[in-house]
Amino acid sequence: MSNAPAASTLRDTVAEALKAEAKIRLGGGASAIERQHEKGRLTARERVEKLIDPGTSLQEYGLWAAFGMYQEYGGAPAAGVVTGIGVVHGRRCMIIANDATVKAGAFFPMTCKKIIRAQTIAMMARLPLIYLVDSAGVFLPMQEDVFPDTDDFGRIFRNNAVISANGIPQIAAIMGYCVAGGGYLPVLCDTLLMTEGSGLYLAGPALVKAAIGQEVTDEELGGAAMHASISGTIDFKEKDDEACITRLRSLFSKYGQPNTSARPVPNTAKSTALHPGEALYDRFTDKAGAQYDVEAVIECLVDVRAEKNADGLELLVADWDEYKTDYGQSIVCGYARIGGHCVGIVANQKKLTQRQMPGGKAGPSKFTNMPGVIYDDSADKSARFIMDCNQRKVPLIFLHDTTGFMVGRDSEQGGIIRAGAKMVNAMANCIVPKIVVITGGSYGAGNYAMCGRAFDQFLAFAWPNARCAVMGANQATGVLTTIEEASRKRKGETIDPETHKHIYAAIHASYTEQADIRHAAARGWVDRIIEPHRTREELIAALDAAAQNWDYSAQFKTGVLQT
Repeated sequence: MSNAPAASTLRDTVAEALKAEAKIRLGGGASAIERQHEKGRLTARERVEKLIDPGTSLQEYGLWAAFGMYQEYGGAPAAGVVTGIGVVHGRRCMIIANDATVKAGAFFPMTCKKIIRAQTIAMMARLPLIYLVDSAGVFLPMQEDVFPDTDDFGRIFRNNAVISANGIPQIAAIMGYCVAGGGYLPVLCDTLLMTEGSGLYLAGPALVKAAIGQEVTDEELGGAAMHASISGTIDFKEKDDEACITRLRSLFSKYGQPNTSARPVPNTAKSTALHPGEALYDRFTDKAGAQYDVEAVIECLVDVRAEKNADGLELLVADWDEYKTDYGQSIVCGYARIGGHCVGIVANQKKLTQRQMPGGKAGPSKFTNMPGVIYDDSADKSARFIMDCNQRKVPLIFLHDTTGFMVGRDSEQGGIIRAGAKMVNAMANCIVPKIVVITGGSYGAGNYAMCGRAFDQFLAFAWPNARCAVMGANQATGVLTTIEEASRKRKGETIDPETHKHIYAAIHASYTEQADIRHAAARGWVDRIIEPHRTREELIAALDAAAQNWDYSAQFKTGVLQT
């Protein structure tokens, strides 16, 4: 992975990320886009733009997927597929579009994982799915990493079948090639469209001739006319991309209404925050040793409400009710509204806080909590708050900036493992949507407790400066350097100061690269890297998607809690 130049400010880091994203969106590059147009076809992003309602935009997920990966094959920008939630005829849906400018839309390992992730998001929120198919199938040089496993190619088709059985609408439009096993994806959907000049078959003409000696044209084998009039596989034959998208929009407008038990999407036109998103650049810091008050960040995200002061004057304040303000202060919990949606927020506090300790004859004493560290009392509080949000049936938002759980004798004797397990248990068993924003660090078991990727996040966002790893680079480098030097000494190598310096620098650089949020996004561990000042609108879009048809009927229950 090529690292961006060292950024002096958060704004610089955001600018570097936006520049990189613009390049990723070009897919296979200008010449590949031109070749797609020469075939009379639109690119994946052009198709999506015409599909969604005018004036709306796609909240794209996995843009950074495969970033810095597969370089020996020329790379695979965005893993060769576009995924995200868009609005079609006023209804939010998951859109999955193969990018034929990237290796003819072939499936790399991360392509599979990205599509499976999009299907999972859609299943969680019961969002309709639209597939815009244009793919050459499995990328054969990597077939062993694409073909067989539970997070590989076949899982996509399994999900197609399960999604259909659960009554979630799926429409597929073949707008190019759809070959080999990939042919099952559109045929497992409810409705199938196909453009003239496209091909749908298990084996192409060359493979058919090699396998059975039969000579056959593309159209005879799997053209739109053949499938419309002979095999009966497709439902609608369309002249070109434009006609196909027009038909697709028309068909999508004729579904019944979503689940009426789901909560209506609030009107966000008049909602606003107490402070603009730009204020986040002054209220947040990720500089080593610096502190900030996470409530100052929250005030830029939540709605405002009117309150009267002692003089009877009406004031605008953040629509925020903090839970257990004076207890477990290293994590801030509270109820709020964002874009009209009721939510619960769990956020790591990044300033020094005071803890009141029980005392004997001398009375209570005070203890100072370090910034960003999760203590036993804050884990206890968070577990109780998470359970209450499930009772209320409100989504949870986790704001990550944590170095992990507190360690040491006092913490262990205070029951940090027991309290942490309680928090993880409550969070893991949530029936409400869980949305994550990594603003700074997300390290170790702190990542788990704050709803890391392993814990069924609905959506996960991260700021470009964010870091995610088992521990910080400095701590990890010290441990790994010791291990490496011990290994070399056993082999008879002498470790002098210069060698130590070289080993330390190499390990630190490698670990720092792995902790970079782009490394995580490349592997699908976060869904979207976002601009900090747009965090509120990103959250509103995510909450709108969850509100459309989320099933809150499940019973919330936990396993055994270690009280």
